[in-house]
Amino acid sequence: MSALEEWVGREQVEEDLINLATARGMAALLDREPGAIAEGSPLPECWHWLYFKPLVRQSQIGEDGHPLRGGFLPPVTLPRRMWAGGRLRFHRPLVVGERATKRSRILSVTEKEGRSGKLVFVTVGHLVEGPAGPAVEDEQDIVYRDATRTGEPVAQGEPAQAEALWSETVLPNEVALFRYSALMFNGHRIHYDHAYVTQVEGYPGLVVHGPLTATLMLEAATRHEKRVALLYRYRGLAPLFSGELITLAGRTNGDGGTEVWAAGPAGRVAMRGTVEWTR
Repeated sequence: MSALEEWVGREQVEEDLINLATARGMAALLDREPGAIAEGSPLPECWHWLYFKPLVRQSQIGEDGHPLRGGFLPPVTLPRRMWAGGRLRFHRPLVVGERATKRSRILSVTEKEGRSGKLVFVTVGHLVEGPAGPAVEDEQDIVYRDATRTGEPVAQGEPAQAEALWSETVLPNEVALFRYSALMFNGHRIHYDHAYVTQVEGYPGLVVHGPLTATLMLEAATRHEKRVALLYRYRGLAPLFSGELITLAGRTNGDGGTEVWAAGPAGRVAMRGTVEWTR
């Protein structure tokens, strides 16, 4: 067993208030009427990512803007970190104004060798509970990568594998990314520091947050299907960037679920997912 694998099974418990200001802030970011959300409103799916913020002292923040490694998450030395995908099961909505608990556990740590160098995948399982019991089961896959190599191309995604039955577009800009980072208390510099993301991490522009893209995908699918999500699986394939048009698209699959994807301006799919709905 490697030293990193010794982190498997590590647990932590956090508590938070599902406060009104944060929920209204997300509504404003999505160009909705903030006042439509009140104490007692159900929290939309994936908005739990706005809570249980990483309240780490400033002296414990690393060069990339994330908390220094070796606390709850294993001390991976690879410099680049991305939210690669995950799986969600929705039991019931959290309610604005209630207190909630998140129980987290390191499920696996896997080291691999990819085309761009070393990779470490860390899967973390979370259970978010409110006074009425479990609300969300949330598994997240985090990938750590080697530093950018000179001339290394940025992943371009893949072609859509099916014809969309519906689509819509969204154009995230620098202000939208900054506001989302602020709502999450997310200090990762790839989302707001242009000099850092281009000169250190080698991307052509500010990177759209993986959880923001996943949220937009599920909300688009919910609007078009007019159903309530039960299971949601999503996987990142390539980064999306500030100021570039994102197309959210989907179609019903043969199992009665929905395939959904997010494509960049060239039509290449950067994130794809599947939704299973309550009956």
